[in-house]
Amino acid sequence: MRKLAFLIALTAASPAFAASGPFVSLHNTNFVVLLAFILFIGVLFYFKVPGLLGGMLDTRAAGIKSELDEARVLREEAQTILVSYERKQQEVQDQADRIVAHAREEAALIAEQTKADLEKSIARRLAGAQDQITSAEASAVREVRDSAIAIAISAANDVIAKQMTAAEGNKLIDAAIAEVDAKLH
Repeated sequence: MRKLAFLIALTAASPAFAASGPFVSLHNTNFVVLLAFILFIGVLFYFKVPGLLGGMLDTRAAGIKSELDEARVLREEAQTILVSYERKQQEVQDQADRIVAHAREEAALIAEQTKADLEKSIARRLAGAQDQITSAEASAVREVRDSAIAIAISAANDVIAKQMTAAEGNKLIDAAIAEVDAKLH
């Protein structure tokens, strides 16, 4: 049916109607061209060229459709992977936020501990300094007392030496020997 409609449309629109002389003649070039064209169309139909072209076009359409389906599948896979990576990125971001918060808490605790340790160290050093000051004061008092005693003994020796005679000195020496002898026995 399609072939017949094609032939009618072909002959109806032909320029052969405008030519002069008999149309059906081998001397009319329009008729010869029409016959050659019809023969060419017939050869194409005989060798089933329209079917081959249709098959090739169908094959190409099927190939394009399969490529589109494959592209759609790849797009869906890419979207799935994208969603997965976005979720992983969010998880990593959350984890990083938790790590930062934990690090800040630890830093605050360490700062407080360091401050307390520093206060204890300062208190120990102050106590050590107080002990050194007390010890230095005691040592200074002892040195002053020892110096005062030495000066007093020296002054007493000078006074006694000036006021005492040899006989009184011998009496004192004998008394001291007797006292030592009494304490030792």
